Amino acid sequence: MWNLWHGCHKKSEGCKNCYVFRRDAQFEKDSSEVRKTASYALPVQRDRRGQWKVPAGELLWTCFTSDFFIEDADEWRAEAWKMIRLRSDLRFYMATKRPERISECLPLDWGEDGYENVVICCTMENQRRADERIPIFHSLPLPHKEIICEPLLEGIDFKGELGLWCRQVIVGGESGVGARVCDYDWVLDIRKQCVESGVSFHFKQTGALFRRSGRLYNIPRHLQMQQARRASIGYNPVAMNKKDNQRVNK
Repeated sequence: MWNLWHGCHKKSEGCKNCYVFRRDAQFEKDSSEVRKTASYALPVQRDRRGQWKVPAGELLWTCFTSDFFIEDADEWRAEAWKMIRLRSDLRFYMATKRPERISECLPLDWGEDGYENVVICCTMENQRRADERIPIFHSLPLPHKEIICEPLLEGIDFKGELGLWCRQVIVGGESGVGARVCDYDWVLDIRKQCVESGVSFHFKQTGALFRRSGRLYNIPRHLQMQQARRASIGYNPVAMNKKDNQRVNK
């Protein structure tokens, strides 16, 4: 994890039970105060031997206790991009609820191809946010785009707008106190849309309240990802094409 700044402002319906606010409340911290962290320069820190503390090839989950594109961090972001560019041997994975800010927050040398080592994901928890964010997100010059539907709060119709521009859709239910229901039918419908569009699909977790075939299940936190894996509904079109080619070659 590389949480170079911490703190956020609730943006939409999926933020209601945000884990960052929940955790900070336990220590009487104000989550709405956005501040740089002690890990700010993590990618460019070296050990006593002069070697990178984060070795080449690592994947850094970036800014998951805030939003990389939040307004409060505008003065720090240019330096963050310099670190990301310098460490082209690392991969950076970030998620945002603010696609409308991405264009103005990209570095000057981003161009049309962007940075190959950066994956930017846009989160959308319901139909309203999908309708609002997909047109913006789709239009951006990002080399690797993914969609995250977590917490999934209702069924989402992507209206045929998924395609090769989107690398993957990740779906998951809500965890923690006050978690809202995630229905398996919603998950399966999104998977169906991904398959039809040739987009990878990953079912990350069930959430605490999971409804399947009309029955509601209370699932402990430590089992939510495990139960999602057991469903075995992940889809990877590249892997499927390889299997088809192997059958043909046989």
